[in-house]
Amino acid sequence: MTRRVGFLLLAGLAAVVLLISAGIFVGFGGAGGIPGAAPHEPQTSAAPAVSGQWVGTWSAAAASAEPGTQDGYGQMSIRNVVHTSVGGSSARIRLSNLYGTRPLAVGHASLALSAGGGSPLATAGTMRRITFDGKPSVTLPAGGELTSDPVRLAVPGNADLLVTTYSPAPSGPATYHPYARQTSYLARGDRTEDPAGTAYTEQSPYWRYLTGVDVFSTQAHGAVVAIGDSITDGITSTPGANHRWTDFLADRLRNEPGAPRYGVLNTGISGNRLLTDSNRLSPTNGPSLLSRLDRDALSRTGVKAVVVEIGVNDLFKAPRQLDAQKIVAGMREVVHQAHTHGLRVTGSTLTPFGGHRGYSRQLNAVREQINHVIRSGTVYDEVVDFDRTLRDPVHPLRLRPAYDSGDHLHPSDAGYRAMADAVDVDHLRRAAPAAL
Repeated sequence: MTRRVGFLLLAGLAAVVLLISAGIFVGFGGAGGIPGAAPHEPQTSAAPAVSGQWVGTWSAAAASAEPGTQDGYGQMSIRNVVHTSVGGSSARIRLSNLYGTRPLAVGHASLALSAGGGSPLATAGTMRRITFDGKPSVTLPAGGELTSDPVRLAVPGNADLLVTTYSPAPSGPATYHPYARQTSYLARGDRTEDPAGTAYTEQSPYWRYLTGVDVFSTQAHGAVVAIGDSITDGITSTPGANHRWTDFLADRLRNEPGAPRYGVLNTGISGNRLLTDSNRLSPTNGPSLLSRLDRDALSRTGVKAVVVEIGVNDLFKAPRQLDAQKIVAGMREVVHQAHTHGLRVTGSTLTPFGGHRGYSRQLNAVREQINHVIRSGTVYDEVVDFDRTLRDPVHPLRLRPAYDSGDHLHPSDAGYRAMADAVDVDHLRRAAPAAL
């Protein structure tokens, strides 16, 4: 009798193990062994498990049409090099034909981890084909944007990715971001899945067509978007070093105890203004921050907070806006739009520019009027005082020498680091809008 009971117990345990094993297999098998994947999905796609979420890890704002590209880049491969802020188990990309005048055919696209050193060489075993609604090619209409299918790839935070697109035919002008501070590459013919990168003999300081990379993450809880002008764009940071202030902020959010684990999305555009669109004299300055706010900040993947740095170019660039009240009203409209999306806004004071060729007492007086209102707490939900952070204590109308890139307007790498250190990261986690 004892032996029979023991046998029954062992049989029951074996059945339980089989059931558990079957449950594990069903829960994680999916299509092609991809967690949560529907049966019709291709092997290149990944619908990740429900325990994580999609967040933005990198972004760039589409600034304008690239001059001299009336026919686009037919029969060429473009390999954009971008730097992640957070990692994940899968990734997807966002492409834009915002400034195109004709449909843009993307015949082939890929994603890989960079082997490092700023080269077009992919890390062995990481090259992945990107699909669009299950297909290897897609056509973006003039003015259109789209997000790809996800691909399974372990993407680290603080790493370089290679995002390659191939256009088989001529198109309209290329939508681009002109001040990448990062070298990307071009090759003749379809070299999309070429891991060696030896065909990529032409270097470029631009990002073309690519405006975002998202990752599926169980660690990151969202993203913070930094939107602004050349100071946010990082125009004077060391090329290839990822020393924009947003990069230093990403370091803090990855590593600092107690900091929210957010991706950092930079949508700065050099020369950008709060109230006025670019014109034929400055075509790459982009549309006004107000007009692009939804596309470049409020609708970004997983956005939890917005940081705004803007206003100096409204004073500098013709037609100048020297009415401080109008600029402040524009800033308040930014906050209003963000609040309709349930987002708080951290806004910065306008930084000093004494010694710059555009300096005048009149412009500085308007800057100080604006800063006085910002510091009063009646404009933004939170204030980051970049003016106080960067200015020289001895000559407060100027940048501190160690923080000056040399043009007396844009920060050095050390200045960008100081800006990131000035952000109260605890404020970024406060989701509910403040009542102003």
